[in-house]
Amino acid sequence: MKFFIDTANLSDIKEAYALGVLDGVTTNPSLMAKEGITGESNIINHYLKICELVDGDVSAEVISTNFEGMVSEGEKLAGLHPQIVVKIPMIKDGIKAIKYFSDKGIRTNCTLVFSAGQALLAAKAGATYVSPFIGRLDDISTDGLKLIEEIRLIYDNYGYETQILAASVRHVMHIMNCAQIGADVITAPLSAIEGLLKHPLTDSGLATFLADYNKGNK
Repeated sequence: MKFFIDTANLSDIKEAYALGVLDGVTTNPSLMAKEGITGESNIINHYLKICELVDGDVSAEVISTNFEGMVSEGEKLAGLHPQIVVKIPMIKDGIKAIKYFSDKGIRTNCTLVFSAGQALLAAKAGATYVSPFIGRLDDISTDGLKLIEEIRLIYDNYGYETQILAASVRHVMHIMNCAQIGADVITAPLSAIEGLLKHPLTDSGLATFLADYNKGNK
């Protein structure tokens, strides 16, 4: 399973990359705004900075909600850097844009997916990634992980190559459950990725080893 970090914070990206397990980055307008990155030129420059920090795919989201606008923005984003994947919303014109980009060899990430039917349409249109938002489904008392299972079954049934990118991942158990049910990718904040490191028995075991070592070297 690939690990993406969901942020526009350069320090967090550097820290995740330093772990040696980072495969890519996802961003969105909200994450850019959180870092104070506004204005087209500043956003474009920020995407380029992110691409310089990592080796893998970097999802860059369009703002337009009509076909012509998404095509124009997406072509510009894709032309910035070979690592850029154009992030397209799951709407009618979005599916049209994904098909357009697929035919042109431009990679896409279909975002804001909340049903298996939406994921099926994205795969048929040729999306590189599909992003079901599991945490947001959990927020409305719907099983986000069940959606991952449904998409996995459909894609396996018909051999779709679209990768399932579990998004809105909130914590360690989300990551582990996604790994168990076959998500191709998870995108998560740094805190969730680093949470995989933690176990109380590791901490207590290391403390014991160091204490014993220090006793023997007095």
